Amino acid sequence: MKKLIKEFLKGIIKENPTFVLALGLCPTLAVSVSVRNGIGMGIAAGFVLLGSNVIIAMIKNIVPERIRIPCYIVVIATFVTIAELMLKAYSPVLNRALGIYVPLIVVNCIILGRAEAYASKNSVINSLFDALGMGLGFTLALILISGIREILGSGKLFGYTIMGGVEPALLFIMPSGALLVIGLLLGLFNLFKKDRA
Repeated sequence: MKKLIKEFLKGIIKENPTFVLALGLCPTLAVSVSVRNGIGMGIAAGFVLLGSNVIIAMIKNIVPERIRIPCYIVVIATFVTIAELMLKAYSPVLNRALGIYVPLIVVNCIILGRAEAYASKNSVINSLFDALGMGLGFTLALILISGIREILGSGKLFGYTIMGGVEPALLFIMPSGALLVIGLLLGLFNLFKKDRA
């Protein structure tokens, strides 16, 4: 059980997909304008990661080596399609806000990287905990980034005014603001990592 907890926790801090591995930055930059978008993208990516890791861990021994990656992409695309259809059915506003970035989860480096580097070499239960940790780590990173951007860029959080009377810095809701926030947070993570080493 200790090993499974370790697998789960490594995706949150030690191997955080966004702040440590620097994977999945394209959707992170694009959808992190509001916390709602960040949570939605995090849940969608986490669902795809969880489903694809489990299935790939199950089929790893029967898939021929030559067609390994195409098979993984088909599995991932299946879960992305499910996630996209669920978003369209139950949250059309969020689906429109996330736009093309939900279908692009198919080629997200976090998903394919975990499939290739972890799920294809480990058991189903280990792959499940790895996916849960990585998905939660990605979601928490999106919430942190989008929270900072939403508060500083619009003065609101979840649509409620937080910084009344203070003029928001519109830079933070622009793409350059996303790069600035991610760069500063990456620097902080590296600083803490350096101090712990």
